[in-house]
Amino acid sequence: MKKSRTVFSLLLCAALLFGSFALPASSADSAAGRIDYTITSPYADVNWEEINQYKTALHTHTNASDGDITLKESIETHYLQGFDIVATTDHGINNKSWVRAEDSDYRLIHGALALLKRNEGELVYLGDAGTFDKSGASYTLTRRSNGDDYLTVNGSGEARTILRLPNGIENNAVSINAHVNSWFCDYQDNGINDYVDALRGVTKAGGICVINHPGEYTKARNDLTEDETYNESNLIYRYYINKFYGLIQQYPACLGIDINSKGDSRTRYDRKLWDVMLRRSTPGGKNIFAIASSDAHQSSVINTGYSRLLMTELTSAQARKALENGQFFACSYCNGNQKDLENILENLEKYYGTDGALYARVKETVEEMRTRVQNVANGTEKKKSSAASPLRLIDNEGYFHGEETRITAVTADNEADTVTVKTDNAKLVRFIADGKVIAVMKAQDGVCTLDLNAYSDQLGCYVRAEVFGEGGFLYTQPLLLSYKGEPEAREYRWINIPVIDALFAEVRRLFTILSR
Repeated sequence: MKKSRTVFSLLLCAALLFGSFALPASSADSAAGRIDYTITSPYADVNWEEINQYKTALHTHTNASDGDITLKESIETHYLQGFDIVATTDHGINNKSWVRAEDSDYRLIHGALALLKRNEGELVYLGDAGTFDKSGASYTLTRRSNGDDYLTVNGSGEARTILRLPNGIENNAVSINAHVNSWFCDYQDNGINDYVDALRGVTKAGGICVINHPGEYTKARNDLTEDETYNESNLIYRYYINKFYGLIQQYPACLGIDINSKGDSRTRYDRKLWDVMLRRSTPGGKNIFAIASSDAHQSSVINTGYSRLLMTELTSAQARKALENGQFFACSYCNGNQKDLENILENLEKYYGTDGALYARVKETVEEMRTRVQNVANGTEKKKSSAASPLRLIDNEGYFHGEETRITAVTADNEADTVTVKTDNAKLVRFIADGKVIAVMKAQDGVCTLDLNAYSDQLGCYVRAEVFGEGGFLYTQPLLLSYKGEPEAREYRWINIPVIDALFAEVRRLFTILSR
């Protein structure tokens, strides 16, 4: 009897032992509650060892429309602030050259704005060669065999080259802020137009574009807090969400929206709009990209926001490919969103303590925002007050003094179901899914990895990352997620009431003010 028990025990142990080896990995994952994710990353084809990151100005102005500076002053400032690619995007003026003003059709807009005293001085272009006034650097401007225009600047140190992005323009010059930036096509229309007119025209002409600073059109910029804005329960906001989402779905030439520009006062809540639209589009496998820019009308604004394009060569063809494929990062030295900054402040204190100039600057801005909210609530400030001024990590002239914060790689592991963001000189990496911050990680060691299964109850069909450091705010494009049990794609109906719907925003803004 004792012997039979011993044999039975040995057989049972053997069965359990070999049975565990025979268990398929997928069954083990299932037993452990793991989900098998398929991650589709816009950065999947990027060779991070060979790629170059080009600092790019996608939206900037001169006195050819309503800017305060000449083209020559603008380009010199871009040179001094380290830009590699510049798109000159004046209102209603398709930029075809930096050599002579006559090469671009500037006369109507420039003349009309001059009569209204909305621009200053004569137009000053670069010519084929010359010397910049502020830096004293000499330059030459040449069109190479690939058809691209290159500015070679011989300042202190090695010569630097800047690529002119062709056919930059901010369309709908006399609309009510229904502005669309486009590049790579000979299209301009200066009627009193809506977004549809520009998107249709750019699509037909073969260009690409983005919707500029939607928060200015919707008046979200005037809301006191993020909780007030882009709520689908608000009928007027629901209309705008449906409209912007519908436009991007209908016109593939539109890559997405501008989420941080001109110091982030107008765009402080447009990242929320981006997430609302991503929640709709990603279950169907459609990505929406986001740029950051300066929308500079003055030299001190030129360096507030920019995009870093991932390219192996400095050509307009590669720039277009990077934009169309989402192989770029949106970047800004400014942030006007109290909810973002409250979260950043909390995690700076958690991981780094309360010492240091960066913590002090974030805290000062957050406290000013809290005070503004409280004063409006108790009636000591006018009800029309919007959020307090954004955090700004550059000086009053627009220059950054310090070590740049960089994203050096974004990789997805479809076997381990992880997303890894590598950085230089970063403090925090914040991962966002379905419009919520699901994880904040200390970035001091340069590598932050998100295990999707650790956050499976908070995931929809995308995840994106925001990186913060002394060198500002950097936004990755979304990585799409597909898995068993993912949210189902659905259709969203939308209507468009051209131009007149800008009045809706004013009505909603007034109602919000009166109800505070």
